[in-house]
Amino acid sequence: MSDSREERPRYLVGLAIISDMRRKLTSYMLPAVVLMLCTFGMAKDNVKTAIKDANGKTLGWAMVKKTGSGVTVRLTLDHMPPGEHAVHFHQVAKCDGPDFKSAGPHFNPEGKQHGLQNPDGPHAGDMDNFTVDGKGKAAVDLFNKQVNLGSDAHSLFSNGGTAIVIHAKPDDMRTDPSGNSGDRIACGVITK
Repeated sequence: MSDSREERPRYLVGLAIISDMRRKLTSYMLPAVVLMLCTFGMAKDNVKTAIKDANGKTLGWAMVKKTGSGVTVRLTLDHMPPGEHAVHFHQVAKCDGPDFKSAGPHFNPEGKQHGLQNPDGPHAGDMDNFTVDGKGKAAVDLFNKQVNLGSDAHSLFSNGGTAIVIHAKPDDMRTDPSGNSGDRIACGVITK
């Protein structure tokens, strides 16, 4: 039989070493793991951008969220002109007022014609119209199956990002290049 008084110090020393290793690992590794999860998890699943008018005033927000093989765009807007409006993803991640032409043409990686109802379309950036109520407010979800938040040519992050542009009039869903949707009246940049 061994004397328990002789084994106890070795046992306590072993516990102290294990405890110290666990403390060091946690203090150095935990922040890195949390940062990695935030960077890789959230950035790929959704993006929120301010929607601004020609004067730089924030009119609301667009939340672009991964949904299946496409994205859902949640528009929450205020102080908008009432009525039906077109909204499209545009090629360039710039929203310089007053006309937002800096956003370039519609996002169109396949070189198709404009319009969800065009037999030679649509552009990847084409979406359904939405309606602003009489008080200038809109809260709507739009689905776009032609784009994603990944890393391929259909990603809204490709070539440094894209822009979401709201037009003065509704899109007729057929006419190239922009469905007779009128002036660009609001814009938000979509980047990682």
